[in-house]
Amino acid sequence: MTATAPANIDTGAATHPLDLATTEEFRAVREVLADAGLLGDSVRYCFAGLEEPDKAAVLAHTDGDRVDRRFRVLLLDMSGAPSRDVVVSASRGEIDSAVELDPATSGQLPIIDSEFEIMEEIVLASTEWCDALRRRGIDPATVRAVPLSAGAYYPEETGRRMARVLGFRQDHEKDSPWAHPVDGVVAYVDLVAREVSRVVDHTPLPVPDEPGNFDDPEQVGPQRTTLKPIEITQPEGVSFSLEGNRLRWEGWDLRIGFNEREGLTLHQIGIHGRPVVYRASIAEMVVPYADPSPVRFWQNYFDAGEYMFARYANSLELGCDCLGEIRYMDVVVADDDGSPRTITNAICLHEEDFGILWKHSDLFTNASETRRQRRMVISFFTTIGNYDYGFYWYLYLDGTIACESKLTGIPFTSAYPSEGHPYATQVAPGLGLPYHQHLFSARLDMAVDGQRNAVEECEAVALPMGEDNPWGNAFTESRTRLTHEAEAQRLADPGRGRTWQVINPESTNRHGRPVAYALHSEGSPTLLADDRSVVAGRAAFATKHLWVTAYDADQRYPAGDYVNQHAGGAGLPTWTAADRPLDEDGRGADVVLWHTFGLTHVPRPEDWPIMPVDYAGFRLMPVGFFDRNPTLDVPPSSNGHCHS
Repeated sequence: MTATAPANIDTGAATHPLDLATTEEFRAVREVLADAGLLGDSVRYCFAGLEEPDKAAVLAHTDGDRVDRRFRVLLLDMSGAPSRDVVVSASRGEIDSAVELDPATSGQLPIIDSEFEIMEEIVLASTEWCDALRRRGIDPATVRAVPLSAGAYYPEETGRRMARVLGFRQDHEKDSPWAHPVDGVVAYVDLVAREVSRVVDHTPLPVPDEPGNFDDPEQVGPQRTTLKPIEITQPEGVSFSLEGNRLRWEGWDLRIGFNEREGLTLHQIGIHGRPVVYRASIAEMVVPYADPSPVRFWQNYFDAGEYMFARYANSLELGCDCLGEIRYMDVVVADDDGSPRTITNAICLHEEDFGILWKHSDLFTNASETRRQRRMVISFFTTIGNYDYGFYWYLYLDGTIACESKLTGIPFTSAYPSEGHPYATQVAPGLGLPYHQHLFSARLDMAVDGQRNAVEECEAVALPMGEDNPWGNAFTESRTRLTHEAEAQRLADPGRGRTWQVINPESTNRHGRPVAYALHSEGSPTLLADDRSVVAGRAAFATKHLWVTAYDADQRYPAGDYVNQHAGGAGLPTWTAADRPLDEDGRGADVVLWHTFGLTHVPRPEDWPIMPVDYAGFRLMPVGFFDRNPTLDVPPSSNGHCHS
């Protein structure tokens, strides 16, 4: 079990448009903004990341070409003065654009650490909040204020920068407050005025007393001693190479990116010299809760758009987060004042054995062959509040690409009344875990053998008994071309084996069929909130498993650019209202797939006090992209435990 030093990422002049952002570049950006008078005592960064060049420019880039490194920065003025969306060239030292935002129409910028840090001070200054706690017999000083996004529910809050606060009692320094929710009361906080504008004190429910400290030996008991060590080694080294942020492995070739809104981004993914995906990322996620009570009805969190969740990426540790022959990559983000911050070991790269690739023992020839599957893993983990999310991208020997989200941490808690509760599971005396969903939106800018692709919905169709099907056993495949954006808003149907094939009409295999990659959905529930609800308007992307749009470089986030307190309708609903064509004269177009996947979480007692990892994801599988099994050349295992 070994790890190498972080990949040697050049922190000087970039040589490729998609190189990872560097410390020096963030410093240069901050200097330009300061010189332009756009920074001040009350101004904070809400986001800073590489403004990727248009696709055509990236595809046209050759080694030695000049690279203009432009960065997008969202600047929040905490005094209430207008916020700005600024594009800065770190290469030229110039501001390319600076847009002043109107939060009444555009929505608010993301919530940041500087605002989290003042939340307890604000609520402790509120007589109404403190009185509500004292009526419950609680010392306000023992209550941790959890700052939460407000949504868009009240007209009087339009244009005001708001947050909600729920309280959790902490009995001592090492005590987990999540075990002691102070339920039935919520504070509405004006972040600019730095005051509580309203307290809703609905029901004084008892605060659960049983601790939930999963790291306390006195509570969890002695550790088991029966598990023997597992060591994963590659004596001859790894099979992949990493040059800067360019990864090559078993025919795969791609670039790795990272920003604080999406986390990992994968670029120009190809295999054996053929493009498959131009850009892949998790572009948004929403966590809607099911409790309709006056204290909790507003609970839904857009962890990417409202919190920039990847800025909290973990520094991964060998043997704990990653096992085997590991390569790590550092990433650089900007903190609230614009200073660069390096997250060491933020990205983990390694190979994994993945069981049987193919196997057959033949009755007639006595041939007996087995090959093992292997996958390349690119991952990171981030902690946002109570939850921890891991995002894993997998590349397989057979040309499959997969994405998996791993969910763990501490589910959000509530009080559980003695008479029961239809929207939560009781996991300890008086303690509930509310029902909720985790819905992710993967943005897949496809490039199957080139930039012109079309999308076909494919499913199995059972045929009725009749003259052509006298025994009733027949079924066939139906294929429907999705030609416009309005019709390319689809739901999965596992009962029909529904997939969506991204084909290249201008590239055929030896059988004369267009080459393709198929999106396989897990078919889990989409957003369960009513179509007329506020969250359905704001998270419209989550109401369908699939959206297909015509490529537009400015259309990056499915719920819009400024999600916090946005009234809804931004992003995919607005873009697809134009109903742009997706198939020009049968030749396809430059298309982007948006895939919703995730979990509907009805918590179990086993999810407390810390949740074992649960999983959600999807696959992209080649369909006629290769003329036959592309892994026939994989050799048998040579570790002395298998023979051919």
